[in-house]
Amino acid sequence: MAATTSDIRNGLCLRYNNDIYKIIEFLHVKPGKGPAFVRTKMKSVTTGKVLDNTFSAGHKLDDVRVETHKFQFLYNDGEYYHFMNTADYTQIQLTEASLDNPGLMKEGEVVTVLINTEDNAPLSVDLPASVILEVTHTEPGVKGNTATNATKPATVETGAEVNVPLFINEGDKIKIETAKGTYKERVKE
Repeated sequence: MAATTSDIRNGLCLRYNNDIYKIIEFLHVKPGKGPAFVRTKMKSVTTGKVLDNTFSAGHKLDDVRVETHKFQFLYNDGEYYHFMNTADYTQIQLTEASLDNPGLMKEGEVVTVLINTEDNAPLSVDLPASVILEVTHTEPGVKGNTATNATKPATVETGAEVNVPLFINEGDKIKIETAKGTYKERVKE
């Protein structure tokens, strides 16, 4: 199936340079002089490498038909991340390269997996827009220090490190934006 640059959107999978890439960022540019073009950031679903590319307007793209399925994250054995389909209980395993921000996935988390319809191969995993995790280690918080944008590193229950405001303490639950891996807010129980 052929697509053009007008079909580019976040999450679109396409064949490029003998690999399959997923669009993670794009910008349509229409300069005052010259033809329009689309600037993209694409992530390889096999290697995880991010590539900046520019397509001229109307350029034909070789998109990949994908289906989305809900999978539950089971565990990480060090080499592979194991998932179970919530509909038919089949299991798949993926490498860390095909995951965006794997450090923010908690066991039992339900994620969306993009599957290539041609060969039923899993392409990538999309986490929810944000996750709520507990802070397991950070320096003690400073009461009343909310006016500045100063941050400190904090380790969450999955082992990932996130920069948080100075008033966050161990045991606090925080909401993290999964796309960028950044702190959003403290969550009250």
